[in-house]
Amino acid sequence: MKQNKLSYKIQQYLMFAGPGTALFLAVVIVPFIYGLYLTLTSWDGVSAIKPFVGFQNFVEAFSDGDYWAAMGRTVIYSIIAVVLINIVSFALAFLVTRGIKGQNFFRAGFFVPNLIGGIVLGYVWKFVFNRAFVAIFNSTSLLSTTEGAMFCLIMVSVWQYAGYMMLIYVAGFMSVSKDVEEASRIDGCTSAQAMKNVTIPLMRSSFVQCIFLSITRCFVVYDVNLSLTNGEPFKSSTMAAMHVYNQAFTFKNYGLGQSEAVILFAVCAIVGVTQVLIGKRGEVEA
Repeated sequence: MKQNKLSYKIQQYLMFAGPGTALFLAVVIVPFIYGLYLTLTSWDGVSAIKPFVGFQNFVEAFSDGDYWAAMGRTVIYSIIAVVLINIVSFALAFLVTRGIKGQNFFRAGFFVPNLIGGIVLGYVWKFVFNRAFVAIFNSTSLLSTTEGAMFCLIMVSVWQYAGYMMLIYVAGFMSVSKDVEEASRIDGCTSAQAMKNVTIPLMRSSFVQCIFLSITRCFVVYDVNLSLTNGEPFKSSTMAAMHVYNQAFTFKNYGLGQSEAVILFAVCAIVGVTQVLIGKRGEVEA
């Protein structure tokens, strides 16, 4: 009887979750394991021979100054972008949940930039920065300076991701019971106090999700980096993901590039998991 029940569950799993599991294994797990193997070789990405070099690629990765410079820029970019993305998206969510006229239209409008591919988005904003801004302010393009290029990357990232994060915050606002807000008002709380002491603590799960998603997206940014700045000027806006791509596919150091990609993955995983654990702990306490 137990064997029949187990067999039935296996059949159900294979019928409903089997295709998804097979696709996940083929697209994520198998390439990841194969990538780990390539970190132990000096493959150039083309030849049939993959010479085994052990952990030499990781030694070179940790001594690659350009890679760690790109990683440092990625950390700075991510910190600023994540803070701004969440501030802007929270403000937008607050505005479109106050019952203003046409709020559904505004929700859709703010979300649209997230639907545009990063490559297209980068080229559109590159035109804006190089032509429109220069024509209006009669000054040098922001993309031609090191600080300006980073500013443009951050600005475009905020514009792209804020609408997506806004929807999560909207769901958070809608999950807060109106009775709780009214009770806080009856107890004498002002609107600001109710927001700080009641609404925001009850929305902690929304903050955890949005911060985690924005961190992971910013750490692996590539498409906007490629089309908007291409790492210029003088590689001052090259992010870690772009450096990894160039190392593997442009310079044909596939083993080294894969090793640096694994290190980037580990950094993202550590930062993301740490942030989620801290957020979840606070959520339980709240």
